[in-house]
Formats: sequence, structure tokens, C-alpha cells
Amino acid sequence: MVTNVTDKYLKMKIHILGICGTFMGGLAQILVEKGHVVSGSDKQFYPPMSDQLDSLGVEMIKGYEESSLPSADLYVIGNALSRGNPCVEYILNQKLDYTSGPKMLGEMIRDRTVIAVSGTHGKTSTSFLICEIFQAQGIDVGFLVGGVSDSFKNSARLGTSEFFVIESDEYDSAFFDKRSKFIHYHPDTFIINNIEFDHADIFDDLSDILKQFHHAIRTVPANGNILFHDGDENIMSLIEMGCWSKTHKLGGEENIKLSKKEGVIHFKGQKFDVSDLPMHGQHNLNNVVMAIYTTYLHGIDPEKSFSALQKSKGVKRRFETVFKHNEKIVIDDFAHHPTAISHTAEAAINHFSSKKIVGIVELASNTMSQGHHGLELYNSASSLAQVYWLNLSNKKNQDFEYDSINLLLEDLKKDIDNIDVILIMSNKDSKKISEPIIDLIKSK
Repeated sequence: MVTNVTDKYLKMKIHILGICGTFMGGLAQILVEKGHVVSGSDKQFYPPMSDQLDSLGVEMIKGYEESSLPSADLYVIGNALSRGNPCVEYILNQKLDYTSGPKMLGEMIRDRTVIAVSGTHGKTSTSFLICEIFQAQGIDVGFLVGGVSDSFKNSARLGTSEFFVIESDEYDSAFFDKRSKFIHYHPDTFIINNIEFDHADIFDDLSDILKQFHHAIRTVPANGNILFHDGDENIMSLIEMGCWSKTHKLGGEENIKLSKKEGVIHFKGQKFDVSDLPMHGQHNLNNVVMAIYTTYLHGIDPEKSFSALQKSKGVKRRFETVFKHNEKIVIDDFAHHPTAISHTAEAAINHFSSKKIVGIVELASNTMSQGHHGLELYNSASSLAQVYWLNLSNKKNQDFEYDSINLLLEDLKKDIDNIDVILIMSNKDSKKISEPIIDLIKSK
């Protein structure tokens, strides 16, 4: 044991800039559990993260005025902040200690068995499924996930077991570190659900994204695992760039396979009936397959994993029923990419086969609002009876897009009596859409 260590390093005062984001809020949870005193700034504070921070006793400061910045031993700067921000400029001018959230988390979990879940789609859902399996076996798994699940009190916890599950996205780490977040996590098991072009605000093309994923692959040890589904050409191109770890291509007879036709998961001579699961859509079943195989690699019997997932409470805003009354249903989903929208629409049609389903899709991501997906985006929801496209970015890509929620609601109201299911898809605050729709239904 090192002696004469100052209190600063035993119990630091840490201030997080951009604390209300799902990653930074989760990091605050872990830092508090580690014994640090945490405060944070953000432009605005909103549930559920504000409630979580309040329960931790975190001091929350609104805005980034230099005068509001508290003294701290270390400042953690979120990737939403850039040069020109008053607090950032003060920290740089005064040569104060600062770091990025991903770098700090990566340092804290270096001695853990890290399971990193990456990919364009399904990161949050797959991460929580893995955590639910571990928890059902009495394993106090640590995790940081960018979402909310009713199976867990918070979106992050330190945990006492060897395992740490981290949702690992390819977005950049900070204004001073443009590497993807997952570069910092040094996973023992690296899951790649899928790879498609996204985040047009920081990536020029798919090759830029593949380069970041390959940097992550380079950090996986030779005795580590890289997991991916069969049939993804972009992932195969990635693996061909060079791989030094054990690879597991799921979807074959030799490991685990989802049979859509039979409605079962085949694994080691066993069959698991997917109709016993509370998930809808093949994309969610693919997440189940990944979670079962991942935990199998870490010592959990597939039968026990499947049993745990039968009781899964799912993830908020992943095909979540937010309202049901008089045969009218409102579903909230986080889909914000043509592939995810297509899968979610398909799941809705299969689940509500005899009902009229309309979609409301908000072009909320930078990639969507800037029109990078082209006609592929609008075709992705063509299977639905009707789709209302909402673009609040002040730059409409198509004449039929709505630039006002009120205008959308006026048109929706004309047909509301003939609609059974309203499927809202957005990666921003969907309550601004769902709440007035629910009020509209109630007023009928």
C-alpha cells in the first residue's frame, strides 16, 4: 500500500461539464460510488437523469458561465462542449486538470473483465440483456448503459463482481480527443452488433467509421473475444482489415442460430421458443442471441440465460407502450436510422397485424436532419399505413416534412378516429410528441 497519499487522491472533488447526458450521468453514479464528491453543469436538467443525479446528492449547476464553475480537483469535459465555451476557456487558461469521460471510465475499469457492446443499432438493449442475465445469477455486474431499464435502479453502477458491461459507441470522446469513446475501454469481449453509416456530423463516410472500429479491435487481447452476427458485409470488411483475437460469427450451426421460420433459437442441441420472450421484432431477437452467447462465453448456462430473459423488463423507449385506451395504442421507440425504422415498423406490423398503424418519425439526429440517408430514409417506413415526418432543424429536406408539431397534430387529428396504433420514432425527447397525442386521444 502506498503511504502518505493526500486526501485529494483518495477522495477527489470532480466537476462534470455536460452531466445530464446519459453517459456523463452514468459516470457520475460510478464516481459517487467510488467515494468522490461530484458536481456538474449542463444547459438544462431533465428527467430521468436529473432525478438520478438528485438522488446521488450531486450539485447541479445550470449553464456554463465562468462565474458558476466551482473549484475542483478534476474537470471531466463532455463531448457536447467545444472551444468557446466559457468554462472550457477558463479551464484551459488556468491550466486546470481535465480529462474526458471515456478516458476516466476506461482507467477505472482496467482491472475488470470488460464486455463492450458496440454497433449502429441495439447497443442499449443488448447491454441491458447481458446485465439482466448476470443479475439473475446473483452476479453484481457493473455497467454503464445509455438508457433506462425497469430492471435496474440506475443507468450505471460500479458493481462488485469481475464483470463490467459498457455500451460502447463510436462517437468522439471530447473536443480534445476525437477518437471514438470505445477506444478507451480495452474490452475483453468486444461485441459488434452491426455497422452502418451514421453520425454524419463527425464522420465523412463509412470508411471513417470502420477505421475507428478497427482501432478498437486492435485493443482486444489475443485471448479476448470479438462477437458479430453472420451476414453483415461491413463487419466482414472490418475483420479483413486485421484481427488478432478469437472471433465468433453468430448464426451458424456450430454456435448459436435464430431460426425465424421455426421461431426458435438453436444452441448446443437445445431449442428455445422465442414466443416465450417479451420482445418483438427480429432485431430484438438478434440482441437476445448476442446476449445469450456472450454470457455463455463467460460461464453462464444458456438455459439459465434464456430463463432470465423471459422475465426481461426491457428498455425504456424501445417499443414501449406509453398509452393504451379504448383500443388506441401509442408506442415510443428510439429508432433513428433507416434500418432501425424498418425493423421497428416490421415489428409493429407483425405484432398488431389487424390494426391500422401510422408512424411519426422525427428527423432528430444530425445524419437524418441533414438528409444524408436520402430516399432510403422515407422508404424505410413505407410498410406503415401512413407516416408523418417531423423535422424541427429549420431545414426541411422534403416538402411533406412537418417543421411544426402543431401542424402535424392538426393533420393527425383529422384521421385519429381511424387509427389504432401510433408508432413514434425519435432519438430526442419524444414526450413533446407523445403527450399532446395522448391528450388528443383522451379528448375524443
